[in-house]
Amino acid sequence: MDATDLFDDPRLTTIGLLYEAHDGLIAKLEPTWKANGLSGLDANALMRLSRSPGRRLRMTDLAAQTNLSTSGITRLVDRLQRGGFVRREADPGDRRSSYAVLTAAGATRLARVLPAYLEGVEQWFTGLLARDQLDDLVAGLRIIRDAVNPEATALGE
Repeated sequence: MDATDLFDDPRLTTIGLLYEAHDGLIAKLEPTWKANGLSGLDANALMRLSRSPGRRLRMTDLAAQTNLSTSGITRLVDRLQRGGFVRREADPGDRRSSYAVLTAAGATRLARVLPAYLEGVEQWFTGLLARDQLDDLVAGLRIIRDAVNPEATALGE
């Protein structure tokens, strides 16, 4: 296979489309987070906490689900804690571990963001696909996520 054949490889088109779609979606959704004083990472963490049992996650699980390092998740939770959106709770069964817990203020901020966020998701993502296309896409994304980031499946979503 020569270089020209490599450049025309359809796998490059597929992954390129994924990157372009991701970047475009973030650009469309980001103004909603920013208008509510949040970064995309803040919003992602708050959404994950809100959908978790007891509205809390071990710091290590939140790190895996947000694709952050230990120090990255510590900085994120510190920032969210300063904003009053989360609090830390010690794990009574493991002194080395702690939880990030969504506070009432965090839930309120998220509830304020979600209607516009979901409207954007509908306009720029889910609403562009027929039901069967969306079902197939979700199934495919789960397969890929489970292979490349199995730690993120803690919630079974």
